[in-house]
Amino acid sequence: MTAVSRLFAAVGLLLVALIAFGAGWLSGRAGLGMSVPTSSLDQRERTFMARMQDVVLEGSFATDGSDTPPRPDRYEIAAVEKAGDNLWRFHAHLVHEGMDATLPIVVPMQWIGDTPVIMLTDYSIPSLGTFTARVLFYGDRYAGTWQHGDGLGGQLWGTIRR
Repeated sequence: MTAVSRLFAAVGLLLVALIAFGAGWLSGRAGLGMSVPTSSLDQRERTFMARMQDVVLEGSFATDGSDTPPRPDRYEIAAVEKAGDNLWRFHAHLVHEGMDATLPIVVPMQWIGDTPVIMLTDYSIPSLGTFTARVLFYGDRYAGTWQHGDGLGGQLWGTIRR
């Protein structure tokens, strides 16, 4: 084997190692594959998981400073599961402003008494962007505020239905 072919082989192995490391890092960051056993969840967490099985969040969103009236908003949720301490995975089908994608989205969520609240602060969601949001779920309703990057922000609200 010549020195050039050994160099190409070494560079190729290094490249494969970097790709494998990067894929592993992204999977860990996104919380893919992690799941907390249902048996370890408290009653409010089990209730939330059951309530968010095969539902549609259907409502409206408004943009701050815009003369445009509130626009329709819709998120199809196949399932929700706890992925770690204060991390929850929403298996969501999003159709929004020309985007149509099904994604497992892992987000931080805190409980305020019996109310789950998604709490994002400058949170990067791959292929979607950076978001800051507070969205609460109570009964058959959701409501909150959102900020996309440094630009757009506003409010969202609606109903949760099977």
